[in-house]
Amino acid sequence: MMLTRFNLLLGFALSLTIALLVLLRVDHSQPNYQVNLGDDMTYSPAYSSFSTNSNFANGRTLQQPVSGTIARGTQVFHFEPTPQDALRAGEQLANPFEVSSAEGIASADRGATAFQTFCVACHGADGAGNGPVAKRGFPPPPSLLTGKSREMKDGQLFHILTYGQNSMPQFAAQLPPERRWDLINHIRRLQHESQPPTEIVTTTSVASPAEADTE
Repeated sequence: MMLTRFNLLLGFALSLTIALLVLLRVDHSQPNYQVNLGDDMTYSPAYSSFSTNSNFANGRTLQQPVSGTIARGTQVFHFEPTPQDALRAGEQLANPFEVSSAEGIASADRGATAFQTFCVACHGADGAGNGPVAKRGFPPPPSLLTGKSREMKDGQLFHILTYGQNSMPQFAAQLPPERRWDLINHIRRLQHESQPPTEIVTTTSVASPAEADTE
């Protein structure tokens, strides 16, 4: 008899628990109930970036960065926009990608997209300097496949992309440092796929004195 009453009590408690769960329908995306709503550790006063703030002497929330601070990911570029520094950049700057590696191939693929966006208009799709701008009267740029462009080191090309050269504008604002290296790797791939012109050496046969005597 006692066991039956105990089972009925357990069944009632279980039914009551299920009913409460259904009625309350706890939303687990919301925080739990707070007993002490005045706790500033839970609800701290927030300041917007441009609101006044009495916690600082200048009364501002948004503070100036400490002197000498640079943004995360910024590449410091200690070169001036001069031909001399372009040569110096060629000696001191190293390409962070190995062109023949998988990472270098992926870099060149990204550079192909940047080349299509920023360079094709003048340099042409193959880099030969036959872009649509050049075909409409603008002085064509030198080919990227031959001449000085092949001889330039990667750091020098990086300097040119950063500061520009002659009629070519600078692309530091449009291309972050990583994308500039990607673009250089794409140019190197274009150069590798393009065979440089071979020099044709012509020789003339000169008769030896003995042969001349027999003629």
